[in-house]
Amino acid sequence: MTTISAQIIKDSVSQDGIRLTTMHLRYPRFIHAELMTHRDFSRNARSSRAVPVAKMIQEIIDNPVVPLFWGKNQKGMQASQECNEPIMHPITKSPWPREDAWLLARYRAVEIARAFMSAGYHKQVVNRLLEPFMHIDVLVSSTNWSNFFALRDHDDAEPHIQVLAREMRKAMDVSKPNDLLPGMWHLPYTDDRDLDILGRETAIKLSVARCARISYAPFDGDASIESELRRYDTLVGSQPLHASPAEHQATPDVNDGKVKLHGKTYTAWSQSYLHGNFTGWCQYRKLLPNECVKEAA
Repeated sequence: MTTISAQIIKDSVSQDGIRLTTMHLRYPRFIHAELMTHRDFSRNARSSRAVPVAKMIQEIIDNPVVPLFWGKNQKGMQASQECNEPIMHPITKSPWPREDAWLLARYRAVEIARAFMSAGYHKQVVNRLLEPFMHIDVLVSSTNWSNFFALRDHDDAEPHIQVLAREMRKAMDVSKPNDLLPGMWHLPYTDDRDLDILGRETAIKLSVARCARISYAPFDGDASIESELRRYDTLVGSQPLHASPAEHQATPDVNDGKVKLHGKTYTAWSQSYLHGNFTGWCQYRKLLPNECVKEAA
């Protein structure tokens, strides 16, 4: 049934004490939009457009998302009480327990999805029918977590994202970040052995390719280095670039001291233009030519 989990993939801290953490999250697809509102996060996620319909159907048969909190209807966005009233079957008019009625809806969605699949419709269409019952895998990296936790680890937040935020906080609380200096790289899904054997440039490419894999299946160590590098070449060799997997790799920036502007004190970073949505870290994406398409001036 419903899984909500957070696993630390890579955890680093700069010489200025700024922590960069990459996590693999798994949670109900129906709360994904709420995570997407947090612009400090770099994200890649499993895509309904990338996973074959038959595979997705089997997943929601074996491990469907079922609500953990069954809110009772009331005014506003948040239900303060649970509801356990039976659901009247629309055809038989018989009462069904809420969990059974939810799983019946899952069964009907599977039936219709199979019919669409048999008729030749693409997975980017068919899988939309299954999304209420799906889990989603998400890779997220950030240097700024406080606002997310303040909003989502809160009684007013949607119940499932409350659980997710608490799992993320717990994972960070027990993790010990590695100390990195400028020129040393935070590279999810790689280790010191990769750096020693392959060198920094190849290890960065390997990390980018492995982060990209979450669009259809999280990296589990099963791919050859050659195939990962081909995937990297496909990502950065396309026009426009598929650059988002290159946001998780970063190296600490150099702190040039403090400056005052409009009465406020700020850190003067050596290469702040390379930070992207991070603070105090230079993001690999910003080193890629044409990483963002812009209109000509």
